[in-house]
Amino acid sequence: MKALKITLKILLILLVFVSSVLLFSALCYSRVFGKGVGFSAVIYTLTAGVGTAEGGLIWKYILGAVLPSLLVASVCAVLLFKGKDLTVWIIGKIKLLIKKLSKKSDEAADHPEENERKTASSKLPAIILAVLIVLMIGMSCLFVYRAAVIMRFPEYIKQIGTKGTLYEENYVDPKSANITFPEKKRNLIYILCESMETSFFSKDHYGAFDTEVIPELYELAKNNINFSDNDSVGGWPYVKNTEWTIASIIAQTSGVPYLSDSARNYSNYKNFLPGLTTIQSVLHENGYYQTMMVGSDGNFAGRNKYYLQHGADVFYDLKSAEDAKIIPEGYHVWWGMEDLHLFEFAKQELLEISKKDRPFAFSLLTVDTHHVNGYKCELCGDEFEEQYENVYACSSKQVTEFVKWIMEQDFYENTTIVVCGDHLSMDQQFFSRNVAPDYERHVFNCIINSLATTDNTKNRVFAPMDMFPTTLAAIGCKIEGERLGLGTNLFSDVPTLSEKFGKEEYNNELGKYSEYYNKNFIGDLELEAK
Repeated sequence: MKALKITLKILLILLVFVSSVLLFSALCYSRVFGKGVGFSAVIYTLTAGVGTAEGGLIWKYILGAVLPSLLVASVCAVLLFKGKDLTVWIIGKIKLLIKKLSKKSDEAADHPEENERKTASSKLPAIILAVLIVLMIGMSCLFVYRAAVIMRFPEYIKQIGTKGTLYEENYVDPKSANITFPEKKRNLIYILCESMETSFFSKDHYGAFDTEVIPELYELAKNNINFSDNDSVGGWPYVKNTEWTIASIIAQTSGVPYLSDSARNYSNYKNFLPGLTTIQSVLHENGYYQTMMVGSDGNFAGRNKYYLQHGADVFYDLKSAEDAKIIPEGYHVWWGMEDLHLFEFAKQELLEISKKDRPFAFSLLTVDTHHVNGYKCELCGDEFEEQYENVYACSSKQVTEFVKWIMEQDFYENTTIVVCGDHLSMDQQFFSRNVAPDYERHVFNCIINSLATTDNTKNRVFAPMDMFPTTLAAIGCKIEGERLGLGTNLFSDVPTLSEKFGKEEYNNELGKYSEYYNKNFIGDLELEAK
């Protein structure tokens, strides 16, 4: 009987610990990433692993979730295993105090009413223990419920439990689409800027700050092609299932989001969305030499697989930079190497691939502006109060200088440059301190030296999926029907699906379960051998 009681107490402590981990993890996640991040992003975070993640995020989780959970479980353990002794000790102290106050300590033992109090007090530990068990079970249930609400789990279950027809009715398969390339195929350089958003413009330019934090990027977008939500420089808003890096990469390059129930870590699988046709697939079929460059581990989130399995020839990452002597062996800061080394590496490789007798497509992903607080490199100044602002200011200068360097090269005349943020920044605490809660944030975009032109760039409602056909149009492709995937060529007058449905309804449709997506894009998955 005693062993059974001990076992039950241990199980109860485990229940409290697990429920505490769920609650504190949810609170920690929402503080770091923001409440706007959906549960599909949570699934991805849980499955993506932390081996190559920035170390500060891991420590934030340990301090914000693991340690508080251990503390709560420890308090409960003390109460369950030592609660009886504590209760007897507390009751004894209370009785002693009462006796002293009544000045009847010598006579108390002779009074029958005192004996009755003793008998009643001996039953209190058992009663208190029962109350504790009920309270702990109730507390655990409340913790789990609160965690589910914070992480928007009920909304996620409701959406994936609703079968949608978005793809059956609106998806345009690039494999069967009529895409015509110009006679002289144009090079493409696609720069993905981590978490770059128009919020860092000044309020005079529809931004959220009193001063211009990223003036170079503002001028770059203003003086070139920028698709905007307003009548100045702007971008696209929050779009469901595109709100983290690999999800946005997929959206911008294939015209579909990273669907909720498939938001798994594809680095664990042999194939990464094998049925999906991407811009890399299209360019590969048309003779392009394609590369992708990141400053971190290419295996993270399966990014290298996504590009290489869909038509890219080379994937450059941290190890590649070591091999090229850009950084010394074993070098690692932040997520791998800072952007100043990334741009140096990019210049070196662009000069090489531009010598090939094939058109090229070169993609690049920056990292310094990643949350939390970004990485302040040796090039960053101190003109702003917060580190994150200084990092963005530094990134704006570096990206623009890289673009200007490209413009000075011989290959630029026949090259189109696309500069886009990947998603809205997830540095929730920074934006809570500095940006009004009713301000709608947007992701940055800019297209330079495009063959396509349009007057229809302002007051648009669009999504990252629209960048797929828009990019092809920018390098001179003609697309029959002006649509690919779920995306619409923004150079055309065809309404985007965001404009057709409205932002809220479109996000709702994007979150629904899709048999089409699972059958045609994911297919049968095979785990990678370990």
